[in-house]
Amino acid sequence: MAKIIGIIVVFASVLGGYVLSHGQIAALIQPFEVLIIGGAAFGAFLQANPGYMTMHVIKKSVKMFGSRFTHAFYLEVLGLIYEILNKSRREGMMAIEGDIEEPENSPIFAKYPSVLKDTKMIAFICDYLRIMSSGNMAPHELEGLFDMELLSMKEELEHPSHAVTGVADGMPGFGIVAAVLGIVVTMASLGSGDKAAIGMHVGAALVGTFFGILAAYGFFGPLAQCLAHDAKEEMNVFESIKASLVASASGVPPSLAVEFGRKVLYPAHRPSFSELEQAVRGR
Repeated sequence: MAKIIGIIVVFASVLGGYVLSHGQIAALIQPFEVLIIGGAAFGAFLQANPGYMTMHVIKKSVKMFGSRFTHAFYLEVLGLIYEILNKSRREGMMAIEGDIEEPENSPIFAKYPSVLKDTKMIAFICDYLRIMSSGNMAPHELEGLFDMELLSMKEELEHPSHAVTGVADGMPGFGIVAAVLGIVVTMASLGSGDKAAIGMHVGAALVGTFFGILAAYGFFGPLAQCLAHDAKEEMNVFESIKASLVASASGVPPSLAVEFGRKVLYPAHRPSFSELEQAVRGR
């Protein structure tokens, strides 16, 4: 909701101030300037990023209007970790083999639908539970493997933010390109001596610069920052899972292992000790 309000405030402030200054909205409707700026930015984006990144950025951008990293989601993640570790401690690691091989059919995973929808997170959890069930890896070796994977995961999660930052950085330049082309058109029309036409061409050129700067600092720049925050929050959840599983591999009981994970979470939506305790006892 805050992001939608932010977009509305940007539009209302810029256009409201323009109209109150006796500006004409019709003068800002310059589809060819938008075509130049938007097309050039999109083309540059395609050149700078892997082919799959276009749809990936679009999907991530749409999800920015609602965050799944909430208090309830963190409780689900820690509850799932607790329950699977508790079962393995009571019945042995082989008892959870069916759960981690087919999590979509597991009665334990079914209790946590928000986590189950995240296929990457489920694969992450199950892969390390398989490694732990082998019993051949020391806790410090397991932690080292976690760190290596999280490092590569961090690079992948930050890629959309970097890609959109590149677009934001280029937008003012493309606005200048559109303005220069507008001036070229203006100079070509000087021979006609039509002052109205010349004024329209100059106005269109200035609108191109305006669109480029507004898009960069009013929309694409904030979107890049939003994607960066989302990547940090997602990484934080994976680090929490790591902390819980490494603690369990070191012999810590499940109720305390998930406390290791809880303490890693960012404070904004971190469950309290009593909330987590009540949640796992309720399960």
